[in-house]
Amino acid sequence: HVQLVESGGGSVQAGGSLTLSCVATGYTATRFCMGWFRQVPGKQREAVAAVHPHEGVSIAPSVKGRFTASKDDAKNTLTLRMEMLKPEDSGEYFCAAAFSPCTVAAAGDAAGYWGQGTQVTVS
Repeated sequence: HVQLVESGGGSVQAGGSLTLSCVATGYTATRFCMGWFRQVPGKQREAVAAVHPHEGVSIAPSVKGRFTASKDDAKNTLTLRMEMLKPEDSGEYFCAAAFSPCTVAAAGDAAGYWGQGTQVTVS
């Protein structure tokens, strides 16, 4: 039984930083593509970061240079470090696993597994 549990969301002023974490249980993180998706009310869910098991990290152009994604296979944990946050970064952030393609071009509903979501508000 695969579970993804996020933590680390919250409210921050523009220019600030937040770190999101996702702990995966029920499978070995090295096996699957993992990433972060963002949902804004009235818009489609979009991928902001994808970590391929063998081919590295993909970051959405809108957050490139500000967001960093990394995976700790030993701890089955995925992290999203967000810096220089902007109000348009606000939204519900979801940890996801098992989606294809394993890039930020993946569709918003592509993942086989989802976390419960964590809210990020930038004002």
